Amino acid sequence: MATSQEAKNPSFSSNSHSILLSTLIIFLIDHPKTNQPSFTAASRAHASSEIEMTEERWSFVEKRGTHLAVDDRPFFIHGFNTYWLMVFAADLATRCKVTDVFREAAAAGLTVCRTWAFNDGCWRALQLSPFIYDDDVFKGLDFVVSEAKRHKMRLILSLCDNWEHYGGKAQYVRWGREKGLDLSSDDDFFSDPTLKGYYKSFVETVITRVNTFTNVAYKDDPTILAWELINEPRCCSDPSGDTLQAWFEEMVAHVKSIDPTHLLEIGVEGFYGPSTPEKTQLNPNDFASQAGTDFIRNHQIPGVDLASVHVYSDTWLPDPDSNKHLQFVRAWMHQHIEDAEKLLRMPIVFGEFGVSAKDERFDSRFRESFMETVYSILMSCRGERDVGGGCLVWQLFPEGTDHMDDGYALVLARSPSTAQMLSQHSNNLQASHSMGFGFRDSKNESDFHDEL
Repeated sequence: MATSQEAKNPSFSSNSHSILLSTLIIFLIDHPKTNQPSFTAASRAHASSEIEMTEERWSFVEKRGTHLAVDDRPFFIHGFNTYWLMVFAADLATRCKVTDVFREAAAAGLTVCRTWAFNDGCWRALQLSPFIYDDDVFKGLDFVVSEAKRHKMRLILSLCDNWEHYGGKAQYVRWGREKGLDLSSDDDFFSDPTLKGYYKSFVETVITRVNTFTNVAYKDDPTILAWELINEPRCCSDPSGDTLQAWFEEMVAHVKSIDPTHLLEIGVEGFYGPSTPEKTQLNPNDFASQAGTDFIRNHQIPGVDLASVHVYSDTWLPDPDSNKHLQFVRAWMHQHIEDAEKLLRMPIVFGEFGVSAKDERFDSRFRESFMETVYSILMSCRGERDVGGGCLVWQLFPEGTDHMDDGYALVLARSPSTAQMLSQHSNNLQASHSMGFGFRDSKNESDFHDEL
């Protein structure tokens, strides 16, 4: 999703992105850097010593048919999104918030975080321009990876964005135009050979990066659960889906040629397309069928390991009836779970879901009912379906980061009921594994609670 409602509602103004970025800048001005370097030798030594404490058992998450596993034990994604971790980690004044969010998430039983591993041409950019990077920001990403491991947290790292707040495909197009390329729209990101070359170079740079805190290359680090090609890709200029399909095929092959070990997802929202016209009626609106994505076809590409779906009924559906929203969520999730099991034969990840507190149609009670519905559907499928995966709520914030709230922020310290819901889902997952659900050929299902 975009860092505002633009990702889910194409008519949403990009002004909200500017507001979010401005508030971050104001926050950092009000909390200036100290004279101490961002990454001192002492801090590196501390991180390294802490990481050594977790070396006893830290293996890659693997795909086993339609399930995920670690060391022959089932693994289920119970996670959250916090997109701004790298930017905060790049500055000593705000780096503590990265630690805070991992600590609070781990305490609630969460095991996976999805975050941005990109920032293209914007303030505090990782990629300043094609082939040029800010090493201080890269060290911020290094810290995120090392700190995640210290808290036994896996990461899904997204490598680009369909939306503009952190640069995304629009920034690649701007770079191309600055070089004299004749580009007609932002969708040229998916077809122009030069822009594809920029993206490929960036991806290779990230994947082969050697972490300055751990001295481990990203491609060799089990802390990273999966790479994501791009957040919520859309190519509305080609509703047939052929343009995006070709881009996915090329970039999946590129990533796997560099890193055949880590899992890979493409990052789509789950809209059904021309390859399954009988399923397009399940899309939330007519626009979704014209977005250039195709859930079934996109995930049949060799090398794609996880089926990607998002759930945002609040901005997809105009209806104010909360019951209709929950009905949509149930139908949307059940159909995609069935498709992952029977057609795609892969685990499914509901990479984002939530309800905005700024939406006046819904109160906090509905927000929690929405979350409970998502979790209950996934739990019910543990015994009914031969498919694994999980979900990640959008989005978890520690206290003191209110200026970044896009309406979806969950601050667990202020919402004990939500924290309890997350902990209960973690407990339910442990119980389901002890009963033999979820990974039917596991050798040591009773030991799975150690991973959680």
